[in-house]
Amino acid sequence: MKLATYLAADGGPRIAAVDTARGQLLDLAAASTAVAPSADASVFRDMLALIDAGDAGLVAARACVAAWPEAAAVPLAGTKLLAPLPEPRQVRDCMAFELHLLNAYKRAEERSGVKRTIPAVWYKQPLYYKANRFSTNHPDADVVWPSYSKHMDYELEFAAIIGRSGRDIAPEAALSHIFGYTIFNDFSARDAQLAEMGGQLGPAKGKDFDGANAFGPWIVTADEIGDPHTLEMTARVNGERWGGGNSSTMHHRWPAIIAHISASETLHAGEIIGSGTVGTGCGLELGRKLKSGDVVELEVERIGVLRNRVVEG
Repeated sequence: MKLATYLAADGGPRIAAVDTARGQLLDLAAASTAVAPSADASVFRDMLALIDAGDAGLVAARACVAAWPEAAAVPLAGTKLLAPLPEPRQVRDCMAFELHLLNAYKRAEERSGVKRTIPAVWYKQPLYYKANRFSTNHPDADVVWPSYSKHMDYELEFAAIIGRSGRDIAPEAALSHIFGYTIFNDFSARDAQLAEMGGQLGPAKGKDFDGANAFGPWIVTADEIGDPHTLEMTARVNGERWGGGNSSTMHHRWPAIIAHISASETLHAGEIIGSGTVGTGCGLELGRKLKSGDVVELEVERIGVLRNRVVEG
């Protein structure tokens, strides 16, 4: 099941199921009222409410989809999609693809003449940072270039949305804690990032600017994705393929990532965890730079396409 947050005609955000074959969204609150007038539609108040409802919420959503009352349907074309989880409880971003690091270090060596190797700790455990959960951006929205940067970049990732809270989650149980997956474009001000990382702390302003974290176009529930380590991933700029890879090349996979993050710390439903950038999934690795007006499309198999334009502020 594909689940989206959209901007309704009354100006408010609503959640919907998506049927791309029909070309429609199904407003789940409206559909619930139509299908079962006495049912509590508060589970469809927003995406966090649906996630918090657990299996019962998904059962109710599937019942609405099975009935598909046309009175609750909205055309997909022309409807503004928002980030599927506009204000997640937390955003963490990992660095799980070895080729991305190897390529980035090769570019750094070319600039400085100093050889760099991947730190041993990267191979021993998943590494991640906590991103600004308030800086989400939407499908087809502009990403405004921060005033302090001259080098804007995209990053091709996909993200897991936690659906069931847990602490000290065992690797073999980890996938059962995932609600679904979405595409994540971790926009980066590279010049700011490279400067501040020299201080052995960060990233900070290289990642922290309004609209830096683009998610979408929707969440695909975990049951529909199946094995998340078999997905083709592609990045295009102005329609030209720049790079991409496959999620099978993750060195640290989702069970290890979730087990590590939840060690002695509760991982909450409604958190988003990014995979990190797939190899050749950003301009930095390729020696290519975005320019103002460029349209970036990230495509992940079985999820869809996330499209954003970068513009100078």
